[in-house]
Formats: sequence, structure tokens, C-alpha cells
Amino acid sequence: MITSLQNQKIKDAVTLHNKSRERRAQNKFTIEGLREIKLASANGYAIETLFVSQDAVNADFTAAQQIIEVSKDVFAKLALRENSDGLFAIVNAKSLNLTDIRLSENPFIIVLESVEKPGNLGAILRTADAAKADAVIVCDNLCDIYNPNAIRSSIGCLFTQQVVTCTSPQCFEFLKSKKISIYAAQLNAAQFYHQTDMSQACAVVMGTEADGLSDFWINNANAGIKIPMRGAIDSLNVSVSTAIIAFEAMRQRDFGV
Repeated sequence: MITSLQNQKIKDAVTLHNKSRERRAQNKFTIEGLREIKLASANGYAIETLFVSQDAVNADFTAAQQIIEVSKDVFAKLALRENSDGLFAIVNAKSLNLTDIRLSENPFIIVLESVEKPGNLGAILRTADAAKADAVIVCDNLCDIYNPNAIRSSIGCLFTQQVVTCTSPQCFEFLKSKKISIYAAQLNAAQFYHQTDMSQACAVVMGTEADGLSDFWINNANAGIKIPMRGAIDSLNVSVSTAIIAFEAMRQRDFGV
């Protein structure tokens, strides 16, 4: 059992947990909590090291290359969140390319341009899982998809989705090659989302709350779509907007029934 806060393995794990630069350099990331760790393992992520608190209730998870028991004080240094089940994992990252995406017969794809906030990314991944989107494509990324806050807010849905990072032109060429219609969410669009036919293969492109979508997507989309705003404000949180549009697409498809 590791009991020292100065143990090098603990220091290295904390650095990996806190620094996106280290995650990129090592091609590894961290996960807290039994549900999230199990989802990662079930979806092909290799659990390199599992740190288990001495008072962990769910300490029976064994799908790890190395399992290390740590004291409660040491685990408190590792974990950022409450209710992490006394489990903290170091995991090997996976990199998907656009060519790796497996599409259904009638795909629905969520495209995010320049997403900045890990919490928004995580919430959108939950929506993607719930709506059973084919993939989430993150273009011109400003956010580390393996940020602990993205994993936490996604409640592990990062691991249930096909998530690809690329440039906007690369994404556009991919969608065009697959004959997938592109709908750009924008405030001044001519048509409402619920009056748009999303029953066939399509992708919805969402921009940042501060700046919206770039001209690239506005000019290259098949159509712009908007959500009716009846109050004093002119926009919703991007994760909320994505959920509204995604479930309209699912409704038009009878939810896959």
C-alpha cells in the first residue's frame, strides 16, 4: 500500500490528472469512478494502472494491468471529485480518425466547432449517447477531450461514442463524401430546426456560445437552422441547444422504432 503523498507514482498521476500537456505527451489520461472506468474498459480502453483507496466499496474491479492500493489520504490527493468510489485509473488514450467512423444506414452526426468548455463537451456526449448519434466530430478543438471535467460531465459517455477530432475542412469533406446533409445552427438562419427534414442522413453543426459558427460552416452547410427564442435572450447553452436539435432528429426518425 502507498501511504506517502510524496510517492513518485502518486506525483506522476496527479500531474497527468491536472495537465493536458502531460496527457498529450504520454497519450494517457485519468478516470475517477467505477461506472466511468467500467465503460472505458468495456469500450476497448486499456486500463494501465488502477489506484484503489483502502476504504473503497467497489474494489472488485480487476481489468487493469496494475492495481495499487493507497491510503485514504493519498487517494484524497488523487481524486478531484466526490463519490469516486475509491477508484482512480490511468488509461491509454485512443485516437480515432474520420476513416475509422462506423456509420449506420441512416446516420446522424453531431459536429462541434471550436468547443472550449469541457463541461459542455461532456454534456453533449451524454446527449449523443442518449440519442444514439453515430459520432461526435470535434473540429478545430480548443478543449482536451480527455479533460477530467469532460469525462465527469459525460458520466463516461466519452467512451460509448465515436469521438473524432479534426479540422473543419476535413470534416466537411468527410460528410460530403458520405452524402450527409449539413445543418448549421445559427441565430439568423431562415428556417426553424423543427421545420427542417432531419429524417435522412444528416449532421448538425454547433458553434460556441460567444461567437457562433465560423463563415466556413455557414457558407458550406446545406441549410442554417435555428431554435425559436421567445424570451429576452437570443441563445441557449450549446449543450442544451444540441440536445433540443438532436432529439428532434430522433423524433423525426421515430426514435429508431
